[in-house]
Amino acid sequence: MERALTRKDGEVSIRPMSAADVDRVTDIHVGAFAGFFLTYLGRRFVRLFYSQTVALGEIALVAESEGAIVGLVMGSASPGRFFTRLLQRRAFGFAVAAVPAVARRPSTLLRVTRALLKPREAGRPAGTATLLSVAVAPEAQGLGAGKKLVVAFLEEARRRGATRVDLTTDKACNDRTNAFYRSLGFQIGREITTPEKRILNEYELRLSDG
Repeated sequence: MERALTRKDGEVSIRPMSAADVDRVTDIHVGAFAGFFLTYLGRRFVRLFYSQTVALGEIALVAESEGAIVGLVMGSASPGRFFTRLLQRRAFGFAVAAVPAVARRPSTLLRVTRALLKPREAGRPAGTATLLSVAVAPEAQGLGAGKKLVVAFLEEARRRGATRVDLTTDKACNDRTNAFYRSLGFQIGREITTPEKRILNEYELRLSDG
């Protein structure tokens, strides 16, 4: 069990995610998103997703404290293009990684396909980046890593030409996360109901020029 960090342990720093970070990033993601769909698909699927995110040069950052990775954020300045490239490069690899989950629940196959194809650019304002995941390890909660990660993501999205960032998160039983995004200036653009009847808040934030 990892020891809890405290504010006295030093500053949290943010840097680009590298291929060498993917195993630790996978651990943090699986721990933070237990019960979520990507985690249900298995560690192999999650690891492949993050390794390809790094390989494709998408926005992927980690938080470090005391030399250890304690958080992550990832997304894309062009999510439609990102998911298209994922499928072009590693469709077979993702299919193989998803086999155990599909075997347990065959309907998973349709949901996997929909998840990989859904982030289309059509209907989204030009210059929209999407924040896809942010997570902080339990031992680093309260250090401000989550805020630093999101702020760094916004800065990088702006640097890549984005003028707007959007994200989705659960509406119900998720007050802390919703309050977190609102505290950073995000506003609810709309509610989305997924085919699985999950209600999501879609947040958006316009990026300033400065």
